[in-house]
Amino acid sequence: MADLHEILAITEAQHKHLCPRQVLGVRMGLYAAELLGLDLPQSDKRVLTFVETDGCFADGIAAATGCTLGHRTLRHIDHGKSAAVFVDTKTELAIRIHPAPEARHLAASSLPDAKSRWHAQLEAYQVLSNMDLFVAQEVILNLSVHDLVSRPGIRVTCAVCGEEIINEREVISGGQPLCRNCAGEAYFQVKCDSAWLADPAVISPDERILSQIGG
Repeated sequence: MADLHEILAITEAQHKHLCPRQVLGVRMGLYAAELLGLDLPQSDKRVLTFVETDGCFADGIAAATGCTLGHRTLRHIDHGKSAAVFVDTKTELAIRIHPAPEARHLAASSLPDAKSRWHAQLEAYQVLSNMDLFVAQEVILNLSVHDLVSRPGIRVTCAVCGEEIINEREVISGGQPLCRNCAGEAYFQVKCDSAWLADPAVISPDERILSQIGG
């Protein structure tokens, strides 16, 4: 099992500082390893983690578990909570962990002479027991891990925009594969039809505007 202070040093180096939420993320990831009975940080892709917020907390979890976006083992579910679900993809055991409601109070009361509540949390979160710091529950996912992971090498072309789609994320409409943007699930709108044909860094703003409008 990874050493707490070694993992904290990793996430501290990434952020140039250490904050309470990073400590929570690291402690939570190590607790998940204990509950799942697995050795983390992982060197494979057995554990899939869903984090319910971004920021320092998520980076702490990534450092402790070895789950990353690049390895497709870290998923962001934006619920604004310092919580996460850890899934053993081999056994399908899923455990959700979140901070205990009284964790902040315990941190403050355990270090009454700390410079601030922030400093009390930073120190106390490293030493409070898992039982005092967290609430852990076994859960059942309302989505398919198999569908999320998909199959390697699968790619299709959107019948509308012509862009490539990987990981079986296409939507079939009228028998044709569509990307989610063209299927009506876009998270952006194209400002104008023309695309930049040159590197925006080497052309002037006026030239950039003209290239967009076809001038």
